[in-house]
Amino acid sequence: MKDQFYQYIQKLQDQITAKLEEVDGLARFREDIWSRPEGGGGRSRIIENGAVFEKGGVNISAVHGELPIAMQQYFKVGDVNFFACGLSLVLHPKNPLAPTVHANWRYFEMYDKENNVVDSWFGGGQDLTPYYLFDEDAIHFHQVCKNVCDQFDAEFYPKYKKQCDTYFRNTHRDEARGVGGLFFDYCKPTENRTLSDWYNFVTAVGNSFLEAYVPIVERRKNMPFNAEQRTWQEIRRGRYVEFNLVHDKGTLFGLKTNGRIESILMSLPPHVQWVYDHHPEPGSEEERLLSVLQTPIDWV
Repeated sequence: MKDQFYQYIQKLQDQITAKLEEVDGLARFREDIWSRPEGGGGRSRIIENGAVFEKGGVNISAVHGELPIAMQQYFKVGDVNFFACGLSLVLHPKNPLAPTVHANWRYFEMYDKENNVVDSWFGGGQDLTPYYLFDEDAIHFHQVCKNVCDQFDAEFYPKYKKQCDTYFRNTHRDEARGVGGLFFDYCKPTENRTLSDWYNFVTAVGNSFLEAYVPIVERRKNMPFNAEQRTWQEIRRGRYVEFNLVHDKGTLFGLKTNGRIESILMSLPPHVQWVYDHHPEPGSEEERLLSVLQTPIDWV
């Protein structure tokens, strides 16, 4: 399974980066091949200072070795070895009317000292973080998510949508990072679903990413904006940074397993502000966004 999924994310990285270069029209992804001393490595692709994307990354990795003690405690396991591979992407458009997007699809295995697989699972999802809320964008993103989920189980979308709303939340501010999407983890074989069934689901979600995001950024990338809107975007980007550094499990896993720092932190935007005790004007579009982030909405 691990070889099959790694081959899949290699092809998916090619498909996504090619399409995003087409959308941007100016910048090209810079490829960075890296290795991890303990085992494995990855292929990072970074885009910067484009016509559309101010910064973004579409990275794949496959790492293995002894599970560090800190992660043994996190997973509540003993002295085991592990393998983890996945694709992780974050895109920060220049235009504040175009939303940031994040997606991740991953596979994990644990082994005993005789190299027998003792546990394995899939995880991932995709979520949208607008700075100005266009309802049609949120509806489109969630409709694509629901469509792909419904191909497998009618209970998937409401379940994974709720998990996304719960997970991507700055609990210290009591607000969501964005308008959500899907989040699933520990998708393991059961009596009703094999590991291959989960593979089919996760890859179907991965294949839906461009359909979910590209029409949105195409609609917004050339819209006029002013300095005040740009300032608001940078303030909200600060909340994005807070989540990724305080709460995100992927960041924690990468740092605890001696992952490549540049690739782990590629999710951080280049221009950010933290304005002391900032509050938007009552009745403004900025205030409307905050009200939605405090209470999740059923978009479809």
